[in-house]
Amino acid sequence: MKHYLFMLVCCLGLSSFAQDYFPDSKGVKAKTSNYVAITNAIIHVSPSKTLENSSLLFKDGKVVSLGDSKFPENTVIISAKGKHIYPSFIELYSGFGIKDLPKAPRTSQPQYNPNRSGYYWNDHVRPDQSATAHFKFDKKKAEAMRKAGFGTVNTHVTDAFVRGTSALYTLKNGENVNENLLKSNSAQYFAFDKSQQSRQAYPSSIMGFTALLRQFYHDTEAYKNGLISEKDLAIEAFIKNENLPQIFEVSDYLNALRADKIGDQFGVQYTIIGSGDEYKRVQTIKETKARFVLPVDYPNAYDVEDSYLRDYLSLSDMKHWQQAPHNAMMLADNGVEIAFTTKDLKSPSTLHKNLAKSVKLGLDKATALAALTTVPAQILQVSNQLGTLDEGKIANFIITSNELFAKDTRILENWVQGHRFSYGDISQIDISGDYLLTFDNTEYDLSISPKGTSFKASLKNSTNTFKTKLSFENNWLNLIIPVEAQDEAQFHVLSAKIDKQTNQINGKAVLANGTESRFTATKKTSAESDSSKDKNDSKKDNQENSHDILPVTYPNMAYGLSTPNPESKRILFKNATIITGSQQGKLEGYDLLVQDGKIEKIGKDLKSRRAEVIDATGKFLTAGIIDEHSHIAASSVNEGGHNSSAEVKMEDAVNPDDISIYRSLAGGVTTIQLLHGSANPIGGRSAILKLKWGKPAEEMIYDNSPKFIKFALGENVKQSNWGGNSRFPQSRMGVEQVFIDYFTRAKEYGELKASGDTYRVDEELETLLEIINSERFISCHSYVQSEINMLMKVADQFDFNVNTFTHILEGYKVADKMKAHGAGGSTFSDWWAYKYEVNDAIPFNAAIMHEQGVTVAINSDDGEMIRRLNQEAAKSMKYGDVSAEDAWKFVTANPAKLLHIEDRVGTVEEGKDADLVLWNAHPLSIYAKPEKTMIEGVVYFDLEKDLAMRKQIKKERNILINQMMQAKNKGLKTQPIKKKEKEFLHCDSLDHLNHKHN
Repeated sequence: MKHYLFMLVCCLGLSSFAQDYFPDSKGVKAKTSNYVAITNAIIHVSPSKTLENSSLLFKDGKVVSLGDSKFPENTVIISAKGKHIYPSFIELYSGFGIKDLPKAPRTSQPQYNPNRSGYYWNDHVRPDQSATAHFKFDKKKAEAMRKAGFGTVNTHVTDAFVRGTSALYTLKNGENVNENLLKSNSAQYFAFDKSQQSRQAYPSSIMGFTALLRQFYHDTEAYKNGLISEKDLAIEAFIKNENLPQIFEVSDYLNALRADKIGDQFGVQYTIIGSGDEYKRVQTIKETKARFVLPVDYPNAYDVEDSYLRDYLSLSDMKHWQQAPHNAMMLADNGVEIAFTTKDLKSPSTLHKNLAKSVKLGLDKATALAALTTVPAQILQVSNQLGTLDEGKIANFIITSNELFAKDTRILENWVQGHRFSYGDISQIDISGDYLLTFDNTEYDLSISPKGTSFKASLKNSTNTFKTKLSFENNWLNLIIPVEAQDEAQFHVLSAKIDKQTNQINGKAVLANGTESRFTATKKTSAESDSSKDKNDSKKDNQENSHDILPVTYPNMAYGLSTPNPESKRILFKNATIITGSQQGKLEGYDLLVQDGKIEKIGKDLKSRRAEVIDATGKFLTAGIIDEHSHIAASSVNEGGHNSSAEVKMEDAVNPDDISIYRSLAGGVTTIQLLHGSANPIGGRSAILKLKWGKPAEEMIYDNSPKFIKFALGENVKQSNWGGNSRFPQSRMGVEQVFIDYFTRAKEYGELKASGDTYRVDEELETLLEIINSERFISCHSYVQSEINMLMKVADQFDFNVNTFTHILEGYKVADKMKAHGAGGSTFSDWWAYKYEVNDAIPFNAAIMHEQGVTVAINSDDGEMIRRLNQEAAKSMKYGDVSAEDAWKFVTANPAKLLHIEDRVGTVEEGKDADLVLWNAHPLSIYAKPEKTMIEGVVYFDLEKDLAMRKQIKKERNILINQMMQAKNKGLKTQPIKKKEKEFLHCDSLDHLNHKHN
């Protein structure tokens, strides 16, 4: 009967009986209120402290002592000889036990106002949400988490932008869930995500989210200072939570950097729930000084057997498959403190397999253990309770069959608050591993691995693989090996008694013919094991294809650079035809010296000892092309949730990994204005960028950048082309009224600031006030002459000028008025009739505005056309007889003037930035190609290097394709290739951010 009860306890660890009684070595029953000792184990007290052949004593769910050999009377003693004990893991990011939330009903009309009264004006800000208010213990999920080694889980409502507070629970079963609650308000969570409980339209873009968060911090400060009179329950909850750990979930490394930037602005250090691609910018990630909680949902290899489909697979996706398992190691090796999460794993059990892979690839074991134990405890500020097995801490620990992260290691038991959950027999000797088996003068490779509560075996030699049957019961191993026979099946039988953990198994072999002999199975070292597995593969694949990880490039994709910090060179161009774009005009046979990122000197017969000399005979040297109106290098374009989004910044949406940057450099473009779209009359603030391919987003933005904002008129903003016809304005008259209303408010806001009284900071009105004060310039999307006149009159009313009308396809009708107002025109060369308000467009538009004295630029508004802006400029020579010199200025000097950067770029003059293009022919020729494009003396595009990179890309693709083929041949899971087409963003591109839960 006692034996039966013992088996019941070991096998049914979830029963109340198993939780309350533990038989000691004498079979005496004891309640959990008594002492319990786990003995003869290898105890990993912490990542840096291990006790060999030691004991762990605990009582009432708390660790009492370590290493004692004498225990109090009636102590329940459980031997775990040869087994390993670790602190149970802590899950930092989870929605464990959170009940389903009500979803807002779908409607055909967008929702612009909040549906909660007494709370913040935006429904997606919900810091008042509390995990404890929505919690119900989930026994099924708790069991899966315990099996994976977790003893505690930090759970929160995974809904909304500012999500509210989490709670820390243990995973012990019990009727009273309060016994599991360790901390009711453990952290404050954020995510760039909308709430499923509201259909409120704003924010609808990454710029909108970042702007909303900044404004919310401003409003919180104003509320503290009594500047907001209305009671706001959301802000009050946030103020109560602001001293908690602040944890931010992101979808990629770019969003991690965006979140951290806002945190820096307001003195908040977030812990980042990462995305697994942080390795792409390790140095920039390190500079955040944030802790990163990393997912381990490594991607499966792609199924690349179809040679046609594989052409749709990008090099960046292929590299991510290979490099993602190295992410944690790369961050840790660079001093970034990491933790792990099971977020996005289909099953928590996958955690061990993936982490074992990362450890095998070089991740330090102690770092990996800390990432599951001590680091999460530090982040949640519960190191006095969890994370290690020091005296006085909660008795949350796991017992494993072997060292954690080793191959085939199993979690045999998980003790949570001193309650036992069994998943294997801790008295069973672990025989798993790779062995060299020798009997009957023959050598075999024997691999033994866990299967449920027992083991399975695979056996092969140089010629055959054998279907074996293995049993291991009561410490007796029996291995049955089939032998080929003509008439009937025959078998070798190997038997051995294994009394202790050993690296060598010796026993009796009974051969198929009845002869008895001996066998020896010697466990291989890790290196020997790997070597034997690769022996056959090496016949098919060389080491380069099988093992080498491709280097991370900047960006980590095709045409990426080997370094994120290419050096500015001292370069001497000899005997070039220089099209200066300045009063000097065209200079034949001149030299140009680049030094320290500047144009040092222009002249004849220049010399420089240390310069790289480039023979430019027969070639043309120009300033880099400037695109006044672009949407490349953007993660998002429109924030259309409101009719004014002056608070949003395109600088928050810069995507340095957009291949269009490199393609634009190949077309001679060096500077762009990244504009907000035209979803609303008052759009977002611009970003003026130098296309420094490979640099982080922040380093692409012009230092001391002029301030710009996008306005829009016409069909788009009055929602002729999209929307539910519910947002004001709905007419061109309404568009005018939007401007008048907002500038009136901005003027009043300015008077309040000037009064010296304290005031609530409003980022939207701050921006509009800058326009009134001529500190920020407008680029306005425009088509119809009546609206162009309207906006100039509004500007006159508030005493500022419209800087640039962009598109401006009816500019030829009002060019004289634009000149009088001081507005420039940035237009298409010959686009027309793509919507109704463009029907009057003519290709002579640029020439007519130019003749009237308007500063004219030709822009692209298109990720494809930007590569041929030199040809777009040349069209003005055909349509309007514009001179070659003036036509070239349309894409260089003139856009520089419109963007107020003419003191730095746009012309080739001494002292200006060395943003230069070397062409093989006159740049206005359809045959012209850039041979080199440089920015501040750094060559970012080189035609010869481009050809070499194409060969390297092909080589890298072949390496990765072979590795993926190997993965499939080994039986690993694969994923299908999905065709992805490059999306070019335009003025009317909408994000349509949906609720991720819907």
